[in-house]
Amino acid sequence: MDAKLIEMMADLKEEEVIALVKEKIASGGDPMEILDSARAAMEVVGKRFECSEYFIPDLMMAGEILREISDIVKPLLQESSGSAKKGKVLIGTVAGDIHDIGKDIVTFMLDVSGFEVLDIGIDVPVEVFVQKVKEFGPQVVGLSGFLTLAFDSMKKTVEAIQASGLRDSVKIMIGGGQMDDEVRKYAGADAFGKDAIAAVNLCKQWIGGN
Repeated sequence: MDAKLIEMMADLKEEEVIALVKEKIASGGDPMEILDSARAAMEVVGKRFECSEYFIPDLMMAGEILREISDIVKPLLQESSGSAKKGKVLIGTVAGDIHDIGKDIVTFMLDVSGFEVLDIGIDVPVEVFVQKVKEFGPQVVGLSGFLTLAFDSMKKTVEAIQASGLRDSVKIMIGGGQMDDEVRKYAGADAFGKDAIAAVNLCKQWIGGN
């Protein structure tokens, strides 16, 4: 990873970050290394938010920088890996929770790893998850949540997917600051992931096995 890129992105220096990324690409830099550095920077941003050093506008700025980097780097990855998508993943932050930085990193990493991702946002009602599963037809559903109140929302979302008759057609993973295997069991999910890499590996495991 690139310490300079991580530091500049964590400090929200948008113009300098984009200039450095373009410079790296022009000189033959590894796109995946750039993405890995961007992911690490977003984790720093998340920690600064948690300790009240950063606020919502800072998270939005970090997300915008991440999108700009993605726009630059993704075409290069698609050229090297082929354009065929590996499978579909639906992801959203559950009802009552508005945290999105972790979700955005997971969406980003799944996207650049070749999955077709539908991010349905934050504070997503149970019925919207069910409707989007019907419409989008994903193999994997990702439920994101940072707060402990998300536990019940995750459980209700899984139960609603079950009640709609769609549970057997999808694998469900959960992720977020407080998530562990006990929460996974409580919610009725198939797995939990500690970070974006874990989420990508779960999707590769599940969809690759279909």
